[in-house]
Amino acid sequence: MGVQDSGAETARHGTRQGLRRRRLLLACSSGVLMGGGAGPVPGTQPAAITLVVPTAPAGTTDFAARLLAPLLARALGQPVAVENLAGANGAAGTAAVAAARADGLTLLVQYSGYHVAIPAMIPTIGYDPLRDFAPVGLLLDSPQVLFAHPSIPVTTAAELADYARARPGELRFASSGPGSIQHLGMELWKLKARVDVRHVPYRGTGQATQDLLTGRVQLFMTTPPPLMPYVADGSLRALAITSAERHPSLPAVPTMAESGVAGFVLLAWFAVFAPAATPPPVLARLAEAVAAAVADPAFRRRAEDQGALVHVLPPAELAARVERELAEWRIVVRAAGITGE
Repeated sequence: MGVQDSGAETARHGTRQGLRRRRLLLACSSGVLMGGGAGPVPGTQPAAITLVVPTAPAGTTDFAARLLAPLLARALGQPVAVENLAGANGAAGTAAVAAARADGLTLLVQYSGYHVAIPAMIPTIGYDPLRDFAPVGLLLDSPQVLFAHPSIPVTTAAELADYARARPGELRFASSGPGSIQHLGMELWKLKARVDVRHVPYRGTGQATQDLLTGRVQLFMTTPPPLMPYVADGSLRALAITSAERHPSLPAVPTMAESGVAGFVLLAWFAVFAPAATPPPVLARLAEAVAAAVADPAFRRRAEDQGALVHVLPPAELAARVERELAEWRIVVRAAGITGE
């Protein structure tokens, strides 16, 4: 794994200082922190909320944050900005929010790969997903699709499993990096389908997709929107989706259960968290506003157009999901013999 404690700590320190400076300027100019104080000084604007995205722009986490921001601003009556703090495989932005002032003005829009998968593999990542954060609400569930290069003579995931078993170690699968949902999802499939395929990690999905299209790797389990155009033109095959039911926007793609892998449900998720010490009244107000945003028809429509699934999940249920999935991924990591090196 390419994340080192020293790099995460350096990034954490720098982003923490930047966030503190911005929070101080906002507090001085507005005279208010959300959930406390006497209210804004007449003639000033309420303090702005920053949604920290621990990835570069253009990914699904960034998409979720920018979809949420205007609806959250409307619900709370406060400006909401999105800030990308990428680095250290998500650890920089995530750790910065963990260390931010717990006033409701700095929130994390988080991807489950960073919150439960990588910490299951690297306990010393620089933040504790259970201790350092208070859950606010779920935004999106994103099923994965198992894509295959057409050089493999299969059209279903069941045929793929048979083909791979007859050729142990010959097929290669891509991921956006060790510990990603793409990586651990395939490790889970390997265990359940009893196959041996080799992992080829990349730094992000772009190069992984290009190598899949050329056949340098033959398999890639990832979120469907970026790759579905290649399925439409015959460059790739979509073998199975990891949701419990077929997705309405991908009706021709069978589920893993339909493909012979019973009990295989894998949903990457995107959710909002606050620093752990955020006061309960502030958390309650934020949770109500996030739930209202997720229930908005415009939010649902745009999310489903991207192949995501939307449902409201209260903070207590999100907390339970984080704890459960962290434990589940630790089991997969141990069973697959994965290390964080």
